[in-house]
Amino acid sequence: MRYVRLGRAGVKVSRVALGTGRLGSGVPEETSIQIIHRALELGINFIDTADIYGGGASEIAVGKALQGRRDEVVLGTKFKIDTDDGPNGQGASRYRIMRQVERSLKRLQTDYIDLYQIHRPDGECEIDETLRAMDDLVRQGKVRYIGCSNFDAWRIMEALWVSDRMNLERFVTNQPRYNMLDRHVEQEILPACKKFGLATLCYSPLEGGMLTGKYLGGTQAGYRLTGEELQDPKRQAQLQKVAQFKTIADRLGVSLANLAIAWLIHRGEDVIPILGASRPGQLDENIQALELTLDQEILQQIEAINPSPFFDFTLR
Repeated sequence: MRYVRLGRAGVKVSRVALGTGRLGSGVPEETSIQIIHRALELGINFIDTADIYGGGASEIAVGKALQGRRDEVVLGTKFKIDTDDGPNGQGASRYRIMRQVERSLKRLQTDYIDLYQIHRPDGECEIDETLRAMDDLVRQGKVRYIGCSNFDAWRIMEALWVSDRMNLERFVTNQPRYNMLDRHVEQEILPACKKFGLATLCYSPLEGGMLTGKYLGGTQAGYRLTGEELQDPKRQAQLQKVAQFKTIADRLGVSLANLAIAWLIHRGEDVIPILGASRPGQLDENIQALELTLDQEILQQIEAINPSPFFDFTLR
């Protein structure tokens, strides 16, 4: 396993992170704990969860799995999305942050969170209120670093400006959807993160299973997408690109999933894929992407299939 700095922060994390969106709920708790333990055995020391995953079940499973091993892990969780009824059941206000962090700490069975992230922007709460509350959590020792998720470039820049102006903790990460099929972050978000030292934590690196190639043969019971959804023109266009990506993977003698993960890794040390798993062996399969080197010719072939929307050639 290789380790890299988490953006401008000094802490080092594994080249890939373990995502736990389905652990404890979609994946039974016992299996979830096995997956987390296997990740640690493979050298993955970065785990990402959220208070909303499985209604808190994900954080509970993570907490149980890390008993006696908490210091081996850089643990990240998120807040903001609806978890309760009522006017304050969602959001990034000080009122809610202070409540949600205590709930997460209890479920995770820990007294500190390494990376606390706002899951989505809150258009009804000023960013200075959110940042001040998160800064207070760092000063209290309940949080080590802070980050954001699903932030547009202008929101990232606003947050960094407010942090600088008010002498508050600054974001060290942003967590967007990013993969070979969905490259929208390359237009403005990724350049902003690279310029100002935020690591990019990529969720959905396989585009919900599209980049495993399983939908090339249609859909089956248990798959996320139905036959009707696959007939959508956007999905049909994606499937055509997936078929071309698979041709490249077959020529290299690797799985399409490993090609997709390796492609993200080649975007730079500040780009960290978040890998999900429904069984321990799946991690063993996907971790092989770390050993895959993509030369310039392969990267250009991928670029030709789905070009980057990045338009500022002076920054390339």
